[in-house]
Amino acid sequence: MKRLFLAALVLVTLSCQAQKSQDKETVVVIKTSYGTIKAKLYNDTPKHRDNFIKLVKEGWYNGSPFHRVIKNFMIQGGQNADGRLDPGYTVPAEFRSNHFHKKGALCAARQGDQVNPKKASSGSQFYIVQGQVYDDRMLDMFEQRMGKVFGAKQRQAYKTVGGTPHLDGDYTVFGEVIEGMEIIDKIASVKTGYMDVPVEPVTMTIEIQK
Repeated sequence: MKRLFLAALVLVTLSCQAQKSQDKETVVVIKTSYGTIKAKLYNDTPKHRDNFIKLVKEGWYNGSPFHRVIKNFMIQGGQNADGRLDPGYTVPAEFRSNHFHKKGALCAARQGDQVNPKKASSGSQFYIVQGQVYDDRMLDMFEQRMGKVFGAKQRQAYKTVGGTPHLDGDYTVFGEVIEGMEIIDKIASVKTGYMDVPVEPVTMTIEIQK
């Protein structure tokens, strides 16, 4: 009887460990010329998570630039250091109602609806939201214009930390910044020129946190 109990206890322990391992979120470390940003990748957007991890391990982002920066909106990167804009494929959209464009959201860029009606994501292009704070009046206006309804958590986030609510449901959000929010602000404030390209290059290297 004692042996059976111990065996059952071992099985329960192993099951709990497996569940914890499954629930653990991958953290990426984005080292920039302005400081370090850490972001976690969501497990419920597995196609985007796995693709991002693959590219990071391949060194795709090493030395690549943030090539589009718009203050109070977002900072975008993702092209290879050698100039390739993407790896030549797209990733199917993974929209989740619990993930939205609050400040610090890690999102996949994509081509416009005219040529991309399924809203598939770029194979490598991503952006991190800076955004701005909105009040209820502005959020109501967005709802009417977009034909959407913001949940309580969305409204609270957009009224406190801010974000870009008009992008919800159109671009996949697959992670969020957990450290270095001030680095987003620093990069978003750099001087830019034609096509919102920083005048002085802002480069990055991304690693998986051990």
